[in-house]
This record gives sequence, structure tokens and C-alpha cells, in this order.
Amino acid sequence: METIFIIEDDAKLAGLLSAYLSKYEYHTVIVDDFNNVLEAFKESAADLVLLDVNLPKYDGFYWCRQIRQSSLCPILFISARDSGMDQVMALENGGDDYITKPFHYEVVLAKIRSHLRRAYGSYSQTQEERKLHSGALTLFPERYMIQYAGESMELTQKEAILMEALMLKEERVVTREKLLDLMWEDQHFIDDNTLNVYITRVRKKLKDLGVGDVVETVRGAGYRLSVSSAAP
Repeated sequence: METIFIIEDDAKLAGLLSAYLSKYEYHTVIVDDFNNVLEAFKESAADLVLLDVNLPKYDGFYWCRQIRQSSLCPILFISARDSGMDQVMALENGGDDYITKPFHYEVVLAKIRSHLRRAYGSYSQTQEERKLHSGALTLFPERYMIQYAGESMELTQKEAILMEALMLKEERVVTREKLLDLMWEDQHFIDDNTLNVYITRVRKKLKDLGVGDVVETVRGAGYRLSVSSAAP
């Protein structure tokens, strides 16, 4: 039974979400102390987080960053704020999806199932771990980790999906449409800037690892990964 951690200051809405998800055999934990959100999250051992933006004391972007320091579990924002900038902020701060209020509970359930499937259900623990190699660069897709010259860097779920797509077609162009389709099953809220945000974040992490500028923008088409010239 997966645990869904609900960070929502509207007690009625949080209760309705909990009751609905419980019908589908999810265990839910609702935050009631907004001064100790991180401690409650760690105690819950949650598999996924539903996170509002407007919260007492600190906003959802802050708590998303705090959770990301210790966990790569999927984080789905739920908010009445529907501007493109709020959605980009959610993704920049480590979120995996953004659901605007009012919403249909069926949509929330479908997104939860999708993210849990991607995060935990695609590969059996008994399977041999997959590794992708591009030159001296190694990606561990199920661990959301990339390695280069003995150094490792953690990725978010969507960063790992992005890197896998680029590494599988090394030296060839991966279109923006293909990347968006892989990273988001439902693209209705994704604006043109969203993918750019993730490309920028991946480039920075690769640079921090010492790989250099190996993700090339192909104007009017998409992106291409070339690490043949990068050597540890």
C-alpha cells in the first residue's frame, strides 16, 4: 500500500482527497502542523506528495526544496494559482507535475498512478539494474543518478527521463515533442518554457560533474547529446 503525503491547509479539501484516495487502497497522511512539515514527511515514509502552493508560514515551493534534499519521490503540486510562472516555479523547485484547482478527483488519481508507476513500478527489484553509457558518462535510470569520472550527481525523476532519452539517441536529435511526450503524459499545462527549464537544470548538473557543455540545442528541432569529446 503506497503512502500519499498531503500538504494542504484547506482541511476540508485535504479530508476529501484522503477519503477519495483511501477508496483506492492508498494510505494517506495529512499535515496538521505546518511548522514541522519536513519532520512529518520523513516519518511518513511517503511514496508521493500532494503539495499546495499557498500554505501558512512557508509556501509550497519552499517545502518542495526541503523535501528534495532528502527524497526523490514524486511531488505533485495542487493549487488554485494557474499562471504559467507558478507552474514553472513548481518545476524549477523540484516538482514533477502541477494540477490546478478546481480539479476532478479522477484526474488526481490518474496522475498519482502515473507518477507512482514511473517512479516505482516499471522495473522489478529482482531485475538487473539498467545502466546507460555515453563515453565516460553513466546513467542509472532507476536510481535517478548520473556518474562521471567517479563522481555522482542525483537527478529528479524528470531529469532522469530527459537524460535517458538523450543518451539512447546519442549524437542524434531528440525532438522537443518527443521529450515532452516522454516527460509528461498530459501536456495540457506545459508551456514552451517548461522543457527549457529542465534542459538548463540538466546542463548545470552535467557542468558541476565536469562533463562540460554536451547538450546541444538544434534550432527548430530539439536537442542532441554529444559526450565523445568529453574525457574524465
